[in-house]
Amino acid sequence: MLTDVENLKKLEPSPKSFKFGKLDVYPPTILSPMDGVTDLPFRRLCTKLAHHKIGLLVSEFVPTDDERFNILHHKQLKFHPEERPFGIQIFGRFPQKMAFGAAKILNELHPDFIEINAGCPAKKIAGKGAGSGLLKDLPTLKNILKEVKKELKDQVPLSLKCRIGWDENHINILETLNIAEGEGINLLVVHGRTRLQGYHGFANWDVIKEVGEKSKIPIIGNGDVNSVTTALDRLNNYKVSGVSIGRGALHNPWIFSQIAQALEGNPQKTIPWKEALDIFPLYYQLKKEDGGSDENAMGRLKQLSARLCKGFTLKSNLNIGMEIRQNLLRAKNPEEFFEKIEEMKQNLSQEMIFNPDHILNLNGEKETEIKWGNQFS
Repeated sequence: MLTDVENLKKLEPSPKSFKFGKLDVYPPTILSPMDGVTDLPFRRLCTKLAHHKIGLLVSEFVPTDDERFNILHHKQLKFHPEERPFGIQIFGRFPQKMAFGAAKILNELHPDFIEINAGCPAKKIAGKGAGSGLLKDLPTLKNILKEVKKELKDQVPLSLKCRIGWDENHINILETLNIAEGEGINLLVVHGRTRLQGYHGFANWDVIKEVGEKSKIPIIGNGDVNSVTTALDRLNNYKVSGVSIGRGALHNPWIFSQIAQALEGNPQKTIPWKEALDIFPLYYQLKKEDGGSDENAMGRLKQLSARLCKGFTLKSNLNIGMEIRQNLLRAKNPEEFFEKIEEMKQNLSQEMIFNPDHILNLNGEKETEIKWGNQFS
């Protein structure tokens, strides 16, 4: 894998769009849905920073196992017109309920596509047979896809997001691919980890490549895309139509704009460190526009700062990113948070840079090999 930004020049031109049903998707990027992260304000933040150059946006996942699915009970369904093309991701274990929820969402909210979640590794989801739990019950997954596809009546395309398998002894992604193709799924997003891995270790892109080589439908690769260089390497060398970026967007919300610039042959824009700090007032404003409380907005500001601040570097102080991070995390309210930002902009060294590309691992710990351990025991 290419990791040096200078090696961008060695990469061949990447595909600039792909077909997803009747949609022409450009750039070939997706902001991965992350529960508790990619709500409406965060998606709008990434959209604005990318100047609307994100291929697809997807909602946080929405449960369909309610006794009677009701649109009003799920705040995750809210989206802004500027997000289109926009998809809503649903999860559950009952084919008829999944189909009912999908039809209701389509008829009342009119998203551009629907996505089925077969990737969530959380015990409370997978342990009940939904999310990645469906990878242990492929007949049920097949029935879900069949019933949802029937309800959509080809009005909008249907995508499936899944992992490569339950654990290292049960890598069944090719079986999942065959089922998806057989049921007329229009797009498959493959997270290159097993359910047992959760979000630890590294994604297995060799398996994703094998899926891409054998697929008749567009394949989107997901996992550890943390820089423009990595994104273009995956697009060029792993037989995928696009890349889906999750935690990498928390470390660098400008990554979608930078990928688009690279695909168009433009040099990657360096984000000045003060401009990087200015992202927080914008995010706060978007949270407030969405009706968020100060408490909720404060939690999301800290969530973003915990990731983004790791990208600050200074030759004379290699720990400056962690110092900035800790300083912001100690703030007790938004006013104090923004006061700390203004103080740092006045007092920190002008030689500091914001360079999230140096963060090679997104798990918050140093890892040099895949870890399979049973963290759910």
